[in-house]
Amino acid sequence: MSRWTSEPTRRAVLISAGAAGIGLIAGSGRRGADAAASETIGPRYRGGRIRLTLPSPTGRHRVGTTSLHLVDRSRRDPWTSTPRELMISLWYPARNGEGDRVPWMTSAVEALYRQQTSRNLQTSLDAVDFPLTHARRNVPVRARHGGRPVIIFSPGYAAMREQGTTLVEDLASRGNVVVTISHTHEAQFVEFPGGRVEPSRQPADPDYALALRTRRDDTTFVLDVLARLNSGADPTIQGRRLPHGLRGALDLSKVGMFGHSLGGAAAAETMAHDPRVRAGVDLDGSVDGAARDTGLDRPFLLMASAGHGRDNDDSWADFWSHLRGWRRQLLLKDSGHQAYTDLGPLVPQLIKALPIPPQVVARLTENIGTIDPGRSVAAQRAYLAAFFDLHLRRHDDHLFSGPSPRYPEIEFVP
Repeated sequence: MSRWTSEPTRRAVLISAGAAGIGLIAGSGRRGADAAASETIGPRYRGGRIRLTLPSPTGRHRVGTTSLHLVDRSRRDPWTSTPRELMISLWYPARNGEGDRVPWMTSAVEALYRQQTSRNLQTSLDAVDFPLTHARRNVPVRARHGGRPVIIFSPGYAAMREQGTTLVEDLASRGNVVVTISHTHEAQFVEFPGGRVEPSRQPADPDYALALRTRRDDTTFVLDVLARLNSGADPTIQGRRLPHGLRGALDLSKVGMFGHSLGGAAAAETMAHDPRVRAGVDLDGSVDGAARDTGLDRPFLLMASAGHGRDNDDSWADFWSHLRGWRRQLLLKDSGHQAYTDLGPLVPQLIKALPIPPQVVARLTENIGTIDPGRSVAAQRAYLAAFFDLHLRRHDDHLFSGPSPRYPEIEFVP
């Protein structure tokens, strides 16, 4: 059973629904994981309009972000034969919280998503306000002696980097620098500076092996760029000056990677080829490519949705048998495949706020599961942060010692 090759119509509904609703609205400040777990997540109403919300980051740091346009002239884009272009975002602990919050998506992509999501949900989104993140654009980086751990995020197949905002912002608020990648011409839309939007160029019968190899090479290139930025060799990207304090802010001896669905497979595949990535997490994605057969000698975490595991996914069974380092498999009870994305907390709000046809509601509910969204987010954040704290910082909060009464939604799979 593949966890990233879903039926196209259903995938289109899920991707568009997520884009329509993803965002963060709430105050800042230090909040514990238990507080986040008990928070009620719901839409906000004002003046006849609907604002969708996601829980606040739980770490003590305010969050800054910057987006970068990268060009890899040593490589040809497999779908256009032009030099490979990427958009990435850096999310980091910020020195201050001044300035306006950054919109979840850029204006051109927002317009396209609004149109497509309205069609797929068979409901108008005219009264829905797309949200803001908690992050401020280009604010100074909060310095830390020796730099901060770096964590790479790769989204699911055909998804955009923004769809992992719930987990990404939380990791940044806890003191990490998180780098998110939109994989151009696979992602549904990517907007570049100047308003140029590159749509997906995936065929009706996608070549997932090609997509996986391209993601691996994208990530290796991004790591090369980060090394130059950290040394100060590239004070600008495409002529734009970078946030103050970014130079020396990255500890590239402590790099981790995680991803959802095909992004999880990309984490394993990148680790199989690039030793700079020291620890990885796969959020419910089948593992193919070299990693499936060779395994890894570094820490790796598999997190599954309900009904998914080594007993019914041969790729997980093969991969697990070849893992030679620290390894764990966890299951998020009552969850669907898309619970590991921002859809988890957003779909219930869409269902509550909009007159979505019952058949569409049924499909959306099937794909996020019946788990309470606040509890789901809290558990995911806690175990993801604990994993990278353990393997990048050598800080053990013993969350992986066994089942925790704080997070009964998590099942340890032997």
